[in-house]
Amino acid sequence: MLSIRKIGVLGRTYRHLNRYRQILQILFKYGFDDLIDRLGIEQYLEIGLKILSRRKRKDIKRLSQAERIREALFELGPTFIKMGQVLSTRTDLIPLEYILELSKLQDRVPPFPYDQVCQIFDQEFGKSPDDLFQSFDKEPEGSASIGQVHKAQLFSDELVAVKVQRPGIKKVIEIDLEILMHLATLAENHLEEFKAHKPTKIIKEFARSLERELDYNIEAVHIERFNRQFVDDQTIYVPEVYRDLSSKRILVMEYVSGIKATEVGQIREKGYDLKKLARRGTDLVMKQIFVHGFFHADPHPGNVWVLPNDTICFLDFGMMGRITTHERDDFVNLAMQVVQQDEHKATSALLKILTYQEEPNREELEKDIANFIEDNINRSLKEVNAAELMQNLLTIVRRYNLSIKSSYYMMLKALTGIEIVGKTWDPDFQVIERAEPFIRRIYLRRFHPRHIAKEMFASGSEFITLLKTIPDDMGTLLTLAKKGKIKIQFEHHRLDDLQSTFDRVSNRISYAIVLAALVIGSSLMVHSDMPPKWNEIPVIGLVGFLVAGIMGFVLLWSILRRGQM
Repeated sequence: MLSIRKIGVLGRTYRHLNRYRQILQILFKYGFDDLIDRLGIEQYLEIGLKILSRRKRKDIKRLSQAERIREALFELGPTFIKMGQVLSTRTDLIPLEYILELSKLQDRVPPFPYDQVCQIFDQEFGKSPDDLFQSFDKEPEGSASIGQVHKAQLFSDELVAVKVQRPGIKKVIEIDLEILMHLATLAENHLEEFKAHKPTKIIKEFARSLERELDYNIEAVHIERFNRQFVDDQTIYVPEVYRDLSSKRILVMEYVSGIKATEVGQIREKGYDLKKLARRGTDLVMKQIFVHGFFHADPHPGNVWVLPNDTICFLDFGMMGRITTHERDDFVNLAMQVVQQDEHKATSALLKILTYQEEPNREELEKDIANFIEDNINRSLKEVNAAELMQNLLTIVRRYNLSIKSSYYMMLKALTGIEIVGKTWDPDFQVIERAEPFIRRIYLRRFHPRHIAKEMFASGSEFITLLKTIPDDMGTLLTLAKKGKIKIQFEHHRLDDLQSTFDRVSNRISYAIVLAALVIGSSLMVHSDMPPKWNEIPVIGLVGFLVAGIMGFVLLWSILRRGQM
């Protein structure tokens, strides 16, 4: 399990100062010194590092801010690259130009040597690759930040792909996550524009996602479940997992030989039907989302391959999404209310898939939804782009400081990803047109007598269960009341800023009282005519005035520095 400690005051509790300085240096190098200053951590950058960073910064003046963020995240290493890739799906938090840049983040990491591969096999199985495989390619076919893939052959002659986790990567990620948590805490406390988005919560979610990605046993379970969903579907091929040769840090699966979705020329040369592939690939994603509720959350062109007979094969099952029946029904209801151009019901449906701390201005939100419907729904399907449609909707969400639930992010990522694949094969392809039958089928299903009866039975069962528990619950409450053990607890929200302000004010008042006492005491000492003296003035009084002057200057500088005179 990944360990994330919440870092307190750097001078007392920070345990990874060198890595922290390295991160700050890279941020400074790419021109984010204003952020460092606003977070109040510039004192941890040495002057020499600042001068060096300024010299290097000349090379990045030609880059936009979005490009500088992408380059900085890449230079910061695996954890930050992964975070950028995750943030590239958070279109409610980040403007489109940043999304486009972050989506370009790729793992371009040199492979680790074969002797380290052997060490990992020895740690996991007590054997070397030569003991477990008939042959094992020492040079990897691909290398990423988390691990690398080798081609091998079993003693039964089957070809397999062996994914081996990078040594020491867990410790590196834990250190970076601790630093990220500290920076997120500072941002939440000092930067007003970040408070609504709760960066500490985002880092915690990111940590949970990375923890699952670091456990290859979980990916193996994903593949097996995915295979069960499509066991009788001839339009998709799911590679086999060899569980007896797999572990937490090693994953062995069937080696798939096909053509990447991006190799359109090769696909056409093989005589495959590109239009059929676009339809099949999209239908498969729709079935994953709207039928099974368990779907491949990252079907970008590099993760989709084409096999003989126009068969689709998905690769890399580390990032999978889940959506419950109720969540799916809520999304379908939103889609149908938008199609029916009912902005009032559409707004209610939208709020069901969002999370927020404060109720948004309902009247203004309905106006924006009405404009969204008018601008997008009355166009022909050829003019409608699913990614653009979702971006426009999420722009409205961001305007009101709202957030979409994580399960819907994964779903939207899958839909936009398969749209890119579909348009790669067929430029005229419309993912919305393929989605419409699935959405309409789920919407109409709720009016089927069998579904209504099932819902009524479920609701009735829950109501009966509630009635049965009421007497016991009431008895428990009365017993506690008689014993005087009932406690009412109040929880205050968003008082951190107020508490911080009170602390700062009280500290300044205490400081001023000490300062005033020092001035008065020094004045009394000057008039006391007490030796030793300097120019007929008692030295103790002069020292007191000097200290009081320094303290007064420090207090004035602190007030002016914060711009709060």
